[in-house]
Amino acid sequence: MLKIAGITASAAIVASALLAGIRMLTLQPPQEYCVAEPQTFPASGVGGWQREQLENAAIIIRTAEGMGFARDGQIVGVMAAMGESSLRNIDYGDWETSGVTNPDGSRTSSIGLFQQQDWWGSVEQRMDPATAAGKFFARLARLPDWQHLEPSHAIHRVQINADREHYARFEDDAAMVVDALSGECPGG
Repeated sequence: MLKIAGITASAAIVASALLAGIRMLTLQPPQEYCVAEPQTFPASGVGGWQREQLENAAIIIRTAEGMGFARDGQIVGVMAAMGESSLRNIDYGDWETSGVTNPDGSRTSSIGLFQQQDWWGSVEQRMDPATAAGKFFARLARLPDWQHLEPSHAIHRVQINADREHYARFEDDAAMVVDALSGECPGG
């Protein structure tokens, strides 16, 4: 058997075939799902984001679409919720988990997908994913030229987070989720 740099020719062929197969797998476009049909979302999730999280992302995307936001705005909304609650509609926030206070020293009252405080609305509004997303997008829409800001900076201006770079790490995941949930829906 022929040896190439200490590897048999057959092992080199197998390794080459495996690498080609891996390249083909990574170049495949991700599966797309209809945003309006959460029952079609994969049980295995998308990029580590599981069914409940994808359902919440779908609500954010549909709310954004309904308010006239295209893909870039949808990504910003999903990024914000990823950074605030990991796309989980939670009934507790920063005060309960880490003792974070507002700049005036008062306890934070953040809840829901966007970890919105009392001034965003009632508990019911902040815990309703579509209403909370609508409140987020209404504020984003009032932000002049938000499309020209770094997405994390635009979110920071809406959410008033202590760190304007906090959301940046979620941009690729948010784009992947938005794109995966932007498949063709039956009937149009």
